[in-house]
Amino acid sequence: MSEKDLKKSEANNSSAAEEEYSLNDDRRVKVLTPGAMVAKRFFRNRLAIVGMVMLIAMFLFSFVGGVISPYDENQQFYTYEYQSQQYAGVVRNDDFRYLVADDQEFGSTVQAYFLLYYNNTSGEEDFSFEYKSVAYDVVYEGTDFFSIYSDDTLLAMAFKDIVNSEGEELGFLVKYGALKAYVSGETSFEADGVAYTMDEDGNIGTEDGTVVGYISRFVVTATENGVTITRQFKEELDEAISNDETEFIFTDADGETHTYDVSYEAFTDSWTVNQQTETYVYDSYSSPSFAHWLGTDRNGMDMLTRLMYGGRVSLVIGFIVVIIAGALGIVLGGLAGYFGGWVDNLIMRIVDVFWCIPSTPLMIILGSAMDAMNIDPQIRMLYLMLLLGFLSWPSVARLVRGQILSLREQEFMAAAEACGIRSSRRIFRHLIPNVMPQLIVSCTMMLGSTIITEATLSFLGLGVKFPFASWGNIINDVNSTYVMTNYWFIWIPAGLCLLITVLGFNFVGDGLRDAFDPKMKR
Repeated sequence: MSEKDLKKSEANNSSAAEEEYSLNDDRRVKVLTPGAMVAKRFFRNRLAIVGMVMLIAMFLFSFVGGVISPYDENQQFYTYEYQSQQYAGVVRNDDFRYLVADDQEFGSTVQAYFLLYYNNTSGEEDFSFEYKSVAYDVVYEGTDFFSIYSDDTLLAMAFKDIVNSEGEELGFLVKYGALKAYVSGETSFEADGVAYTMDEDGNIGTEDGTVVGYISRFVVTATENGVTITRQFKEELDEAISNDETEFIFTDADGETHTYDVSYEAFTDSWTVNQQTETYVYDSYSSPSFAHWLGTDRNGMDMLTRLMYGGRVSLVIGFIVVIIAGALGIVLGGLAGYFGGWVDNLIMRIVDVFWCIPSTPLMIILGSAMDAMNIDPQIRMLYLMLLLGFLSWPSVARLVRGQILSLREQEFMAAAEACGIRSSRRIFRHLIPNVMPQLIVSCTMMLGSTIITEATLSFLGLGVKFPFASWGNIINDVNSTYVMTNYWFIWIPAGLCLLITVLGFNFVGDGLRDAFDPKMKR
C-alpha cells in the first residue's frame, strides 16, 4: 500500500471513530423523560416492587375472585343437625290443689285459712275454721286428701294427687269419687249415676273397660302450645325420673322413636325434658372443607367469597375517600397558595376548624344515629365515604398550599403571568402538575390509613353493615373469646388481607416518594 493510500485509510478510520462517539448521535445517547426516570428509580426499589405485587394480588383476589367464585356474596348454606330443645316441664306436686264444686265458692283467702289451720294439725285429722262468720268443716278422707263442707254442703276438695282425664274432661263429682276411692283403696265408686272402676295403679275406668282417666302426682306440662302429652309418655317419663335416669327413649303411636334428656333443677324442685330434634339450620362456623375452603361464618355464608367481596368494598371506599379528599384539598389548597392574603387566611381557618373536629366521636355519634333511623346499608356506606372524605381533605390542602407558595415565585410562573395566561389556567395547568408527585405519595399513604379507619368503624359496628361485607365487619364476628380461639378461619384471613393491603400501599408510597426525590442516592 502506498503512503497516500495509508494516510487516506487513517483519515477514514479517524472519521469513523469520531462518528461513532459523536454526542449528536441520538442512537448512542439515551435521553430519558422525567417520567421514565421516576419509573426507573421506582422499579429499582425492591420494597416498592414487593408492595406493587401485594397490591396486584389483592386487587385480583377482590375484583376477579368474586367473579369466578361459585357462590354469591350473601348466599347462605344450611345443614341438618340435632339440637336439644325444651319439650316439657315436670313438677312433682307436693302442694295442695283445690277443686271447687259446681255453683260453690271457695276463694283464695279461704284457701289460705285452710292451710293455716292445716299446719296446726297432724295432717291426718278433721278440723274446723271460721272466716267472715262462715263455718267450714274439713274432713280427712285419706293421705293428702280433704273434703271441705259448710252447713253440710260439699264446697270443695283439697288434694295433692291429680286426676288426669283421658279424652273428655271429668266433672267434679267423678274426680272427687276417684280420689276418695284411690286413697281408701277401693276398687269401684259411683258418681253422677255412673259406676267406675279403680285399680291399684290409679286407672279410672267404666264398666265396659274404657279408661277415662288416671291419678298421678307428677304434673307434665308441654312447653309449646298445642302439644298433647300422652299418658304413655307421662308414665314412661315418671318411671325414668323415679330411676334417676338422665335420658330415655320413647316410641310414639306412629312408631317413631324420640330421644329425650331429663335434667333435675334443684332450685325449683322440677325436671326439664329436652327433645333432640333434627333441625334445618344455618351451617354456622363450619370448618374449612373442599366445598368451603375457609369455612363459613355465623350466618352460614362462604368465608372465602365474603373476603373477596369485602375486599371490593374496603378498596372502593378507600379510593373514593381519597378522591373526595384529594379533589377538595387540591382546589382549596391551590386557591389558598396562589392568591394568598385574605383568601389564604379564610381557607386556612376553615382547615383549622376541620382539624379541631373530634373525628372518632363524631363518627360514633353519626353511626349510632343511622342505627336508630334504620338507614339502608347501601345509603349508609355512601354516607360513610362522604364523611371520611370531608374529614380527610385538610391535610391534602395544607400540602398543596405549601408547595404552591414556593412554586409561584419561580421564573416559569413569572413567564406565564407575563404571557397573560388567566389565573385558573396558571393554577391547574402549571402549578398543580408540579405538586402531583408529592400529592401522589400523600394519597397513596392515605389509602392505607383510610382502609384501616373503615375496618375499625366496621369492627365497632359503625361502618359497613350486613348484608354487605368488608374486612372490618368480617372481623366483627370475633365478638367473644370462644369464637376467637376456636374459629381462627373467621378473623385471621381478613386480618391478613388488611395487613397485606396496607403494607402494599405503604411500600408503594415509600417507593414513589424515593423515586420522585431527585436527591436520593442510587
